[in-house]
Amino acid sequence: MSAPFKILVSFLMATTLFACSSYPDVNSDPAKNNKATFKRDALDCAKSYPESGSGVHVKERIGCMNVKGWH
Repeated sequence: MSAPFKILVSFLMATTLFACSSYPDVNSDPAKNNKATFKRDALDCAKSYPESGSGVHVKERIGCMNVKGWH
């Protein structure tokens, strides 16, 4: 493998790991801060923003979860 390709792969892996670690998991409303509500909201955001090859869907899903009160 060439050096630029290795750098690109490393960058994409790091970006993916960072995106996954910043996914919201706590709701500001204590009544909604449970696994069932989280799962329902996460599935709703996943349906609203389907997977894309570029990875933009992760950022859009995080924004969707933030709108629903998750941080």
